Amino acid sequence: MLFVVRRVYHIDMTVSRQVHGNTRAGGTGARARMKKRMLDTAMRLMEEGLIPSVSEVAEAAEVSRATAYRYFPSQAAMIQETVAQALGPILEWESDSTEAEERIADLIDFAYPHIETYEATHRAVLMLAIDQWTRGKAGTLGNEARLVRGNRKGLLNAALNPLKNRLSPAEFDRLTQALSLVFGTEALVVLKDISGLDGEEARRVAIWASLALVRSAIADSGAVERSRRQSGMKTKSGMKTARKRTGRTVN
Repeated sequence: MLFVVRRVYHIDMTVSRQVHGNTRAGGTGARARMKKRMLDTAMRLMEEGLIPSVSEVAEAAEVSRATAYRYFPSQAAMIQETVAQALGPILEWESDSTEAEERIADLIDFAYPHIETYEATHRAVLMLAIDQWTRGKAGTLGNEARLVRGNRKGLLNAALNPLKNRLSPAEFDRLTQALSLVFGTEALVVLKDISGLDGEEARRVAIWASLALVRSAIADSGAVERSRRQSGMKTKSGMKTARKRTGRTVN
């Protein structure tokens, strides 16, 4: 089912959104039900402030460890599936707007409340990523599967799609990288823990910052293009002057 929602931002911007229903249910068979049972258990434990192992989830879900490891061969694999379930609709976000500013504001406005709903889960994932990095630097991580993160890159690329033909590849990549600083769990943690904002205030600041970055990137790209044109005009003018002075064609 397709839902189309239109809303007016407090920043005086009208945006439109398309969000498809969650397709991550994974089926209704016995295997799908068992997997969902373990994922729900893992999420519950993470919401309680834990970073559970596969064995701990198996015990809490009252299934055998052998069964749990058949579904999730590592903690990282289990955590990544849990995050995918928590992110849910965010990963399927779409917009029918053709304006980059509207799209990026819409993405953040839509995503932040969903991130906050499962904030403890996302913080637990961040803690695991930091823990793995620390153990990796210390040489104690061993063969443990690494937690792979980076969903925001695809979402930001999709939101900025109207600018792909307007910015150079380097400019587009730089803007995406800059926006990653205000979109995601880390940004929410900083705005809430360091700045003392609530969820709504954090969302507003993130939208404001994202719009400032998009507008700056567009302005910078325009300035570079104008500079190139002016440089080209000066070059052509110099060549004409040279021809007039020498009476010869400058090849």
